[in-house]
Amino acid sequence: MQYTWNDIEQHVMVCRQCPLSQTRHLPVMGRGNRQADIMLIAEAPGGQEDEQGIPFVGRSGEILDRLLHDCGLDRKELYMTNIIKCHPPGNRDPKEEEKDACFPYLKYETFLLKPRIIVCLGRVAAQRIISPDFKITRQHGTWTVRKNCALTATFHPSAILREPSRYESVKADFCEVVKKHALRY
Repeated sequence: MQYTWNDIEQHVMVCRQCPLSQTRHLPVMGRGNRQADIMLIAEAPGGQEDEQGIPFVGRSGEILDRLLHDCGLDRKELYMTNIIKCHPPGNRDPKEEEKDACFPYLKYETFLLKPRIIVCLGRVAAQRIISPDFKITRQHGTWTVRKNCALTATFHPSAILREPSRYESVKADFCEVVKKHALRY
């Protein structure tokens, strides 16, 4: 069966594949330009995302917007999503069974989008998408190519909230994304 964006959204809205569906307020489907070349993937929605049903709102979203602006990007040029679509209680890392339950949605999003570049935001996303042993502190900003798609990872914007000194490093990673994108055309 060939799924559409609408099909995926409908499935996510009523999903009961894991216990997170019992504690969420709203599932958080990816958002953004559905013809984007660049896809950002984080681990899970935070508390404000859970309340609004929109990815990257609140303080982390503000930092992301600033990073994008500083590198000449805008949300309108990107598609942003998460590995899982529901907020884990207490902002804990998603459990493997939760990631497994949601992963088909991410696969369909990726299939429909066909991004040229995927940027994983944070360790959990990088370990699921790039490599299970990915070390975000040592490997952020490195690139690999899989199925004609360039993959990289950087710290999640929330990491900058905890450690503001990371801003310049994450900004450099995003600026490399812009350069990589420009080289592909």
